[in-house]
Amino acid sequence: MRAGLEPATRATRVAGIVAPPAIAVVALLGLWQFATTAGWVPADLLPSPTRVVTAGAGEREALWRHALPTLTATLTGFSLSVAVAFLVATLLDFSRVLRRAILPLLVVSQTLPLIALSPLVVLWFGFGLLPKILLVAFVTFFPMVVGLLRGFATADPDAEHLLRSMGANRWQVFRMLRLPAGIPSFFSALRISITYAVVGTIFAEYAGAVAGLGVYMQSAKHVFRTDLVLAAVAVSSVLTLTLFGCVALLERVAVPWLRIEQGAAR
Repeated sequence: MRAGLEPATRATRVAGIVAPPAIAVVALLGLWQFATTAGWVPADLLPSPTRVVTAGAGEREALWRHALPTLTATLTGFSLSVAVAFLVATLLDFSRVLRRAILPLLVVSQTLPLIALSPLVVLWFGFGLLPKILLVAFVTFFPMVVGLLRGFATADPDAEHLLRSMGANRWQVFRMLRLPAGIPSFFSALRISITYAVVGTIFAEYAGAVAGLGVYMQSAKHVFRTDLVLAAVAVSSVLTLTLFGCVALLERVAVPWLRIEQGAAR
């Protein structure tokens, strides 16, 4: 009996999570469609959702051609950011002196406006893939470092004392205790960072590139095709949601005990 109820319970739980935002999106799109159809908003200023979908479908090959460079730069820059963030967070966790010296500089780096930094990076490194990679890494780096450091700090001090009393060195304590403790916080930061990654790439493309969704948006804007601009925005949103879903799926695979703990808490 219990085994038969579990799938239904899981389906109900998933429906409870998915239904509210889905209803909100449908209601928003319906209001948008009604406002443009009724003439409340000029169609050239804000095209209706159906017009955006139609225009996007007509330009699907061009949108796909420009989405691929954006996705490539996003994934490459994000991978670089993950690797560097993990290395830096590990070094800062091992050294309090480094943490006190470098962490304030990382905080200050987040005060730099991306809209001003993007043109400079393009001027320094050209119009190729490198400036996009660097900007994505810059945008997504800080949340992951902070998430990892906070996660390392949640390690049980009693367990750490026990491991040290058994002869474990600093690296063994880190590998067996502090690193597993930091993984859940790391994935939380990863989900936040991935939502910034596509935005960082598009900012770099706006500043200077030969292909990408940012370039496509600029071209559509210059010919006053608001519907195509919104179609490109929709594609970038789909990319972001897809990457977010991939991170969430990876978290379920890499941290199965967290899902079990959350289920027991409910």
